[in-house]
Amino acid sequence: MLKARAITHAFGAVSVLDEVDFDLSPGEIIGLAGPSGAGKSTLGRILAGHLLPNAGRVEIDGAPLMLRAGLPCPVQYAPQTSEMSVDPRWRVNRILRNGATPDPESLRILGIQPEWASRFPAELSGGELTRVSLARMVLPSTRYLVCDEITAPLDALSAEDTLWALRRLAGRGVGILLISHNQNLLKRHVKRRYQLCFGHPRLQVD
Repeated sequence: MLKARAITHAFGAVSVLDEVDFDLSPGEIIGLAGPSGAGKSTLGRILAGHLLPNAGRVEIDGAPLMLRAGLPCPVQYAPQTSEMSVDPRWRVNRILRNGATPDPESLRILGIQPEWASRFPAELSGGELTRVSLARMVLPSTRYLVCDEITAPLDALSAEDTLWALRRLAGRGVGILLISHNQNLLKRHVKRRYQLCFGHPRLQVD
């Protein structure tokens, strides 16, 4: 299980997270909602080891989350803008093999097509690039995936296709945190939701 315990973080004098507790089980998809600036992305980045909290800890199966040089983190963070996670000068084949060999079943679930291999990111649609970005993060070592508003730039059909692919990944044991402003989307795809609120930046379970 992925756990956050008493996570506290501030940017300067502005408190963003205040003793937040959070948990995510393998194979579970949970939602995280809240207004812009409420700390959703900050919490996601902390869970994936991209940002150290001012206080508190992140654990996997009761042990502190450890980042080891040369090894992928078991918690991967997918940003809202897929272009931020890929090198525009690389072809898709190189992007998918950057850091580790991709999982063939994950490539199939995400609908990665063989003909994309020789293309550059700019030659893909928004939905295709989102799936390539996710595929490079879903490695055999990936246990949890933090998806930060990844469907926001997509049309409705591409967004639904991406979310159904995430549900299939969860069926293989990957725990997924789905961050979104879209409450209707969260209601359709998750059973448990957390809410972050201004002035009271503790998580609330719906």
